[in-house]
Amino acid sequence: MSIMKIPIIATSVLAADFSHLAAALEDIDISGAEWIHLDVMDGSFVPNLSFGPKMVADLRPKSSSVFDVHLMTANPEALIKAFAQSGADYITFHAEAAVHVHRILGNIQELGKKAGISIVPSTPVSTIEEILPMVDLVLVMTVNPGYGGQVLIPQCLEKVKTLHRLRQERNYSYLVSVDGGINDSTASLVREAGADVLVAGEAFFKAPDKKALVGLLKGHAL
Repeated sequence: MSIMKIPIIATSVLAADFSHLAAALEDIDISGAEWIHLDVMDGSFVPNLSFGPKMVADLRPKSSSVFDVHLMTANPEALIKAFAQSGADYITFHAEAAVHVHRILGNIQELGKKAGISIVPSTPVSTIEEILPMVDLVLVMTVNPGYGGQVLIPQCLEKVKTLHRLRQERNYSYLVSVDGGINDSTASLVREAGADVLVAGEAFFKAPDKKALVGLLKGHAL
């Protein structure tokens, strides 16, 4: 495992004011959140649209944080190179959107990026068990992807526990990330399940004291 301080807070800019994204990145940097989570939605794999590689490229000079790109798209293999070139550090795609998962993971890593795989609430861990030895990150969706502000589905945390156990038993090195409904009320459940990365969007941008919220998400007492 990395020496990164766990848990990592990844702030989803999907919940930010798109007309003031540079200011949003400044807020993230000041807050102590380590990663910036970029949700790419195509209106096909999920029922919403967000942004493409140009947005990531435009934001890249504004922050030194890790850029965590989450492809919620059909045919993710067609987008890997563009997002790698735009400045992504991690590129995660959905197991449900691809047939040749092993090949796509390899392509991401060949481009010098960390490769992640994501599963929606209805997909069991067993679906991705064969490729766990080669992934850098597993993203467990605890809401149905496509919209922010949803309520965490608690049953999904069993998958987080399973991934944590498999990593220990088999000496794997991936990070376990959780996205969906994370706030100061649910973060402790997610941490206890074994998550390494907590993705927070609306909770972060609605918080009057963003630094304090990041501390709460990490489990620090005020």
